[in-house]
Amino acid sequence: MSSPLVLSEDEALELLAFLVTAARTQVDEAKEYGPLRLLSAANRLAEAIRHRASPETAAFVDGALPRVPLLAVPRDDPQAYVASLDELCAAVARLLRTRAAGDPREAGDPRERP
Repeated sequence: MSSPLVLSEDEALELLAFLVTAARTQVDEAKEYGPLRLLSAANRLAEAIRHRASPETAAFVDGALPRVPLLAVPRDDPQAYVASLDELCAAVARLLRTRAAGDPREAGDPRERP
């Protein structure tokens, strides 16, 4: 079973460039910026795949992911920040379980591709 691509090469390279430069920037930044950079990358990826993903993935991208504010940093309220990341991890796990149970595209519910 093959899975359709949801990123073009240019979109993947843009994300790769962001991750590499974020890694370099992180060397000189405060440690609490690390999660911020990773969530920023996750949001960039989500934006790129939003309209080409399965309905379940699109629902995650539009629902669970935005619940963690993009500019939130752990120092504001560390316990609430960690709790929101835990909730996001649980949402990702639910999505992965759903996909492992059967690819929705195989069930005849394909999304149109631009």
